[in-house]
Amino acid sequence: MSVTEEAGSSQAVSHTGMSDEELARLLQAEEEALFFQQYRASDNREEFGSKVRPYVSQVLKYEDPIRIEAARKTVPVDELEEKALVSLAKEGNFRPSKEEEAHSFLLQLLFWFKGSFRWVNSPPCDGCGSETSGIGMGVALPSEIQFGGLRVELYRCNRCSRITRFPRYNDPLKLLETRKGRCGEWANCFTFYCRAFGYDARLILDFTDHVWTECFSPSLKRWMHLDPCEAVYDNPLLYEKGWQKKLSYVIAISKDGVLDVTKRYTRKWHEVLSRRNITMEDTALSVLSDITKECRKGYTAQAISMLEQRDKKEIEDLERNLHLPDDASISLPGRQSGAKEWRIARSEYSTEEERSLSNSLCPVRTCVDNHVGSIYNAFSGLLSHMGNSGLSKDEILETLDFIRRLLVDLKSAPFKMRKASITSDVLTSQHFKHIASSMDELLSSLSLKKEMEIDGRMLHLCLAAEPVQTSIALPVFLDILTEIIEELNKVNNFDSGVLLKFLKFNRITSGEVLASGEEIPFGIATSAFDGVHASKWEEPNGAKGCWLIYKVMDGLMHELEGYDLMSANDVPERDPMDWVLEGSDDGGANWNVLDKQSSQIFGQRFERKMYKINSSARRASNAFRFRFLAVRNGKDQSRFQIGSIDLYAKGT
Repeated sequence: MSVTEEAGSSQAVSHTGMSDEELARLLQAEEEALFFQQYRASDNREEFGSKVRPYVSQVLKYEDPIRIEAARKTVPVDELEEKALVSLAKEGNFRPSKEEEAHSFLLQLLFWFKGSFRWVNSPPCDGCGSETSGIGMGVALPSEIQFGGLRVELYRCNRCSRITRFPRYNDPLKLLETRKGRCGEWANCFTFYCRAFGYDARLILDFTDHVWTECFSPSLKRWMHLDPCEAVYDNPLLYEKGWQKKLSYVIAISKDGVLDVTKRYTRKWHEVLSRRNITMEDTALSVLSDITKECRKGYTAQAISMLEQRDKKEIEDLERNLHLPDDASISLPGRQSGAKEWRIARSEYSTEEERSLSNSLCPVRTCVDNHVGSIYNAFSGLLSHMGNSGLSKDEILETLDFIRRLLVDLKSAPFKMRKASITSDVLTSQHFKHIASSMDELLSSLSLKKEMEIDGRMLHLCLAAEPVQTSIALPVFLDILTEIIEELNKVNNFDSGVLLKFLKFNRITSGEVLASGEEIPFGIATSAFDGVHASKWEEPNGAKGCWLIYKVMDGLMHELEGYDLMSANDVPERDPMDWVLEGSDDGGANWNVLDKQSSQIFGQRFERKMYKINSSARRASNAFRFRFLAVRNGKDQSRFQIGSIDLYAKGT
């Protein structure tokens, strides 16, 4: 071996994180699997090609302009663009590049698709809607064959005995209409959506009976795995590690050609090799190469050269990453889509159903929540003014409802050009007069401004900054407003002192958060501080104990006066019951107990509980730690969740 070869070998070992002995043992196992393949494999070129070729004609349908136009019309583009920008802004990225924005939009498209497409175990009865039971296969009708529904499953109603047909359509145009199916329909339609929005996408065929999608992410500069059935992305080991699949061949299929990408989805290549029995490796490679050449007929030499360079880089990356060590700290779930019995029959069911896609230690995250504190302050100013004005409960509720209706209209407007108009009759109403003195602070907290027409007959509320800043603030504002209205409606004996419980000054914001674990993408630790009721921090393995550390921005010292916790949107069994709150004056090196709570029960969803810090326990701190010791029902739950956490400093 030359010096150069030795250096390359040393780098490979370093890259894999394995010892020389471990790597040698693994490579030996792969060589043996390849050796024995010649005795097991039938070397059936035709059989291998017949499994791949039908999908090539399938993906070419994605390029049809008529189908593309139909697909784009079914997607709430403005809504997904807004969500994409908000998700980036919550990570502190208010001015993303085009590549970052496109990547974020793709993820929002995935989550939207998961919520808009329906999984079918057995279809409901066409007559009465009751459950049905499968009775076999039927003959396809011409109207079904027209859209690729060559296979038709038949089901008998368990109640009225009517027969319901379930054609397995493969024309994505028809799937835009039916919006239902199993993994074949899901992956087919989602990959089509990706192409309709200009993503370089391909359908992934797993010979062990599953399909999903890959898209090339310009932001990541690589191909990214997306499973629309599970709404999972960039987790290629999901199938081997989570579903316990015994993979054999995983083939990527696009209009530009086909490629064997099995090595992206395994860390047990020697075991996979032992199951690749259809044909020899060289033959499989030759078949795929021939199909790719057919796909690229008519391409310019320059285009072919660029595609070949990309293929070469991808193959090199697959080889380089093949022997990366498996991260044992990351647990992956069994299959979630489909009936339990069906998943068990396919050996894709995990007995640990509550395990998460990501329960490793989290990165340090920064809370982008300065707007939450501003909104709390604005509301406190408004309520203080109302209390001092001697308004009745009904007058306050009517005024708050007036604000809510105004902002609901504003929220429903296209986010890039949000605008609401207030007519002259409203400007002279009592409701408007009650908020006039607080108007500027309320609008500022929402990144809005007011513009009066020259004749004074119309007041317009317009964007004052980047649209995404208003997009982030509006849900927070509306949630707080709704909470106050609901709580006031419960009050029987009202006086101005009742409003004191809603005054929230000196909320600590913009700190850094580190947690014991989190659920990606919707249950990350900073979700507890974003002020939105529907979001939450979810710790997949936190039922019997978890923690969260909040470090104050720039190490500023605060004497904590109190804090609020709010229950999350669902599953009361995951609510915190026992916890300890600690403070540190040295950034987390040493901790002092500030508060302890036990046997706490949240009686309803989105219930806010307020806790005061005993004056004897208060001390200036620049970091705070919650140690959640138990959830409401730790016997039946492995997860912990909390809707929101608010920390309040003592006023100066």
